[in-house]
Amino acid sequence: MKNLTILTASAIALFAAAAAQAGEVKIIANPSVGADAVSAEELKKVFLITSTSLEGSRVEPVVEKGGAAHEAFLKEYVGKTDAALETYYRSLVFTGKGSMPRTVASDAEMVSFVAKTKGAIGYVSAGTAAAGVKTLEVK
Repeated sequence: MKNLTILTASAIALFAAAAAQAGEVKIIANPSVGADAVSAEELKKVFLITSTSLEGSRVEPVVEKGGAAHEAFLKEYVGKTDAALETYYRSLVFTGKGSMPRTVASDAEMVSFVAKTKGAIGYVSAGTAAAGVKTLEVK
């Protein structure tokens, strides 16, 4: 009985952590992007460079070099590890099917770049101040 209680508590903690992680990241876009919301599937397509627009607006994905927001974003929306995503982008470049997306070092740099770059879309930690950009709701 004690093992069942421990197992149940562990399962609840795991699900709570996964739910909390989804809330750790917010999607931001330059105000020129026409969309106010995006589906998880559309977001994945934009960051895998299989789609270059949202609601008629051309978009350019921007990724962070690492960190908690980057890891949470990849896990929740892209379904790849950082290494796998890097390999994927390099294969697009090698085959001439795409180019490496812009990479930034921090949430602050992400907000700054997205704010000044028409069509830019990225992600930051949920608590990050995001002046000059709009936050997209993920449906």
